[in-house]
Amino acid sequence: MSWILYQKELKSNYKILLLFLVVITMYSSIIIAMYDPDMNSSLEILAKSMPQIFAAFGMMNIATTLLDFITNYLYGFILIVFPFLLSVILCYRLIGKYVDHGSMAYLLATPLSRQQFMMTQLMVLLTALVIVVIYAFGFISIYAWLTVKEASIDMISFLSVNIGLLGIHCLLGSLCYLSCALFNEAKLSIGFGAGLGIVFILIQMLSDVSQQFEILNYLTPLTLFDPQSLSSGEYQAFVYVFILFVSALLLFGIGQFLFKKRDLPL
Repeated sequence: MSWILYQKELKSNYKILLLFLVVITMYSSIIIAMYDPDMNSSLEILAKSMPQIFAAFGMMNIATTLLDFITNYLYGFILIVFPFLLSVILCYRLIGKYVDHGSMAYLLATPLSRQQFMMTQLMVLLTALVIVVIYAFGFISIYAWLTVKEASIDMISFLSVNIGLLGIHCLLGSLCYLSCALFNEAKLSIGFGAGLGIVFILIQMLSDVSQQFEILNYLTPLTLFDPQSLSSGEYQAFVYVFILFVSALLLFGIGQFLFKKRDLPL
């Protein structure tokens, strides 16, 4: 790993990271501000009147607590999509653009090896994902504590949900990382990883809409991230999160190995 390159990439990409943190702040504050224990029955009626729409966005679970409300309306869709988009953008900026623009020749002319380059860019990506998850956990916890007087969040359960969130984004990020490690052209390095992630999200939405499509749950890793089960402390949910982290680690390793062996347009 190159500490100099790591610092350079963080400085080059921090504005993008800040933009996504602002978006998360906006959506999180809006959702938390909507919480009202007396409105749960009204939301339940609304969900039953439009079951397909609510189900598609992972919002069909009835919220009985503040934590249920947050996991239902934030962790089912919003905190999946936006950090994933961040991974797509960062992977291209960290790896894809160097290959696409022919800049790898200049980097590899230095003492920096391919292994060091890929490990450094991986650390930048993981740093960004960890920051996003920690920020979401911290902001939601503090904002809910300051604005919602009628209820409180079980912090241990909420921490478990966020560990799961980090797991699914490590996996989605590893797909983008592998894609950029495999392809030279931007349309492929972006399109393959981003396309897979989008397909997984659409499959998850479709499988939630109707029981007829439940079998599709087996075709997307998003099934392994179950915020409600994590907040309830179910053992199986933690096993799934472990699988997410192990799968991400394997894909990151495969990406590094293939990048070392492939021919680059230098």
